Amino acid sequence: MLEINAVRAGYGAINVLWDVSLNVARGEVTTIVGPNGAGKTTLLRAIMGLLPLQRGQIVYDGAPLAGVPTWDLPERGIAMVPEGRMIFRDMSIEENLMLGAFPKARRAAAKNQLEEVFALFPLLKERRALPAGTLSGGQAQMLALGRGLMSSPQLMLIDEPSLGLAPVVVQEVFEILARLKAEGRTIVLVEQNTNMALRVADQVYLMQGGKVTLSARAADVDVETLHDMYFAR
Repeated sequence: MLEINAVRAGYGAINVLWDVSLNVARGEVTTIVGPNGAGKTTLLRAIMGLLPLQRGQIVYDGAPLAGVPTWDLPERGIAMVPEGRMIFRDMSIEENLMLGAFPKARRAAAKNQLEEVFALFPLLKERRALPAGTLSGGQAQMLALGRGLMSSPQLMLIDEPSLGLAPVVVQEVFEILARLKAEGRTIVLVEQNTNMALRVADQVYLMQGGKVTLSARAADVDVETLHDMYFAR
């Protein structure tokens, strides 16, 4: 579904990704793990067109994404749930969600999609009229996930959903990800919590220093070996 071939990208004169290649299969959860500064978020930004490629190619459903504006990607079925939630605190919870249905092709079904999101996150329905700024960190993460689902994406990019959350809330978030996986959704998950990430993953990539240093099926990954590589032990 998504092919990333020998991609190089970065910020100005600073290159971060060095010939990164990976494949995302339809209906699977592809997890990208790695320490801070490994290039995980940079890779997601490159997929979304927020960073220009210096080299390589990103292909989605058989078509290159080069030159496709970021704001057109939701129309093509790609949605990103960014690190840090990035909700609009002064807008209501429902207004935040409806922003996720902005693509023209999704607007007609927005109300039905909203009810599906509320079924997944009942608390958001209870508080739909309240400002998003009243939510806790875990609740705000649920709002960000719900907003991403509002465009009925074929591919979801989810960046560090457990960041800054209490362990009990992390468990809730990953239960939701497991439900999305069970629905057959295609997800690229960037996560530092390797134990939780491996539980929902089908395919695992380890990134270090802007390069992919491990590619394996999740069922074949030994956690201790992964941690040895992760921490360069």
